[in-house]
Amino acid sequence: MLIEIKIPVFAESVTEGTIAALHKKVGDAVARDENLADIETDKIMLELPAPQAGVLVELTVAVGDTVTSQQVIGKIDTAASAAEAAPAAAAAPAAAPAAAPAAAAETLAMPAAKKLAAETGVDLAGVAGSGRDGRVLKEDVAAAAAKPAAAPAKPAAAPVVALPVGDRPEQRVPMTRLRKVVAERLVQSQQTNAILTTFNEVNMKPLMDLRNLYKDKFEKAHGVKLGFMGFFVKAAVHALKKYPIINASVDGTDIVYHGYFDIGVAVGSPRGLVVPVIRNADLLSLADIEKQIADFGKRAQEGKLGLDELTGGTYTISNGGTFGSMMSTPIINPPQSAILGMHSTKERAVVENGQIVARPMMYLAQSYDHRIIDGREAVLSLVAIKEAIEDPARLILDL
Repeated sequence: MLIEIKIPVFAESVTEGTIAALHKKVGDAVARDENLADIETDKIMLELPAPQAGVLVELTVAVGDTVTSQQVIGKIDTAASAAEAAPAAAAAPAAAPAAAPAAAAETLAMPAAKKLAAETGVDLAGVAGSGRDGRVLKEDVAAAAAKPAAAPAKPAAAPVVALPVGDRPEQRVPMTRLRKVVAERLVQSQQTNAILTTFNEVNMKPLMDLRNLYKDKFEKAHGVKLGFMGFFVKAAVHALKKYPIINASVDGTDIVYHGYFDIGVAVGSPRGLVVPVIRNADLLSLADIEKQIADFGKRAQEGKLGLDELTGGTYTISNGGTFGSMMSTPIINPPQSAILGMHSTKERAVVENGQIVARPMMYLAQSYDHRIIDGREAVLSLVAIKEAIEDPARLILDL
């Protein structure tokens, strides 16, 4: 029995995806729910599970191809065995009408492969195809084009085209779908928001002392390490409650005040920066927040964050200090109206009670949309975050 392989249903805000990797080829035996391909969308990487066990007898897409929700991209023969795969594949109807005999060699290459071969000057006759019936796929051409350079441990999802320019080589690499969306959103933010940034500095010593005092007991009691980000999430919620306009957003000519606190926490991933959202952060304990942050970080590295976890959010926290940043002006994540930037903690000379002392200091930066947030609220909300971090008891006493 032939079973169709369909692209998963995308979220409402996602219209299409890109085949980032294929894990099976025609003729391979597959198990039920085995991952057949990775699909990159605007926000996350999706896996395409096999609907049934059997043999892959038809595959009509290659790496780099664009696909849509519920598109049929192949078939599985549930009655076939691996030994029967080759004849079954040969008997399968071609995805496109056969070309004339004189162009037989060309019919063994996918259209995307032909296009890339023309762009890179690769002779298709010398490329071994890995597709059905030896068909040359796009990634086969990309691999052939990259042969003069050191071969990567894993084939790249997007072709890397080397441009020979004497002793100053260049490489042209297509943006990933995620990178393109990030670029579009950043430009949109700059063009639609009246962005200003206010700065302050925070003495991290009280928080560092508190963490050193309780970190072992905290980890033993809750099964998660006590970090600094959880305190900053709590401090941000504390400030947003005092100054609700920071938690609001613009919708046309209206201001939408959110009665909930969904805090986005920027984390790095192999595909770039992603911002999973901690929902209802005001209702969570410090331990619950730390657990979510640790889980987000782990699954971001594995590419397993869900689309629902990356959408929404009323305020964002970004920690450039993780990479050594001393100062930056973070860009607002639309449709939010503000974002907090954390930076490196460095020992600096400060004056306390008329004495010069060394303290672990961090610069804070809050970018805000001046269309709805005045400087007063922007500055005071950042001061509220600073005061909460320098005196964590404020978070407990709600001061």
